[in-house]
Amino acid sequence: MAAMEPTNDSAVTLQPISQENVMSIIRLNVSDTQQDLVAPNSVSIAQAAHTTNRWERAIYADDTPVGYVLLSENREKPRYYLWRYMIDQRYQRMGFGRSAMEQMIDYVRTLPNATEMFLTYVPEDHGPRDFYASLGFKDTGVDHEGELEMRLEL
Repeated sequence: MAAMEPTNDSAVTLQPISQENVMSIIRLNVSDTQQDLVAPNSVSIAQAAHTTNRWERAIYADDTPVGYVLLSENREKPRYYLWRYMIDQRYQRMGFGRSAMEQMIDYVRTLPNATEMFLTYVPEDHGPRDFYASLGFKDTGVDHEGELEMRLEL
């Protein structure tokens, strides 16, 4: 029996990347107009495999993988940074991205001395800046090689 396509009412969960789901996460893609905004999941997963202080999860809507999140968590500093975040083009604008971000932010709040978290975005008209701002992130004015930094006070 084929899995049902997720709907706006599907439950969103963050699941560990595993041997069983890694290929389905790699196959997720953003739209052509978003290609310059986020690295492919294959690159992100490879980088995460060779990085310490990282937390990565597959984003699921019910039983369907719909996205990917990679967080850099340096608990010694402490510095918490959303390194990669994507929702597949087929599942955008269904509320899955907001739900997954809220869950990830809730996770960061449980970490040692977590008082703020950061992210960067590519400043494009069709980019994610307004989405991040709607979650409470504010521009810091810092430019990281063409990507602009935002900060969320926890």
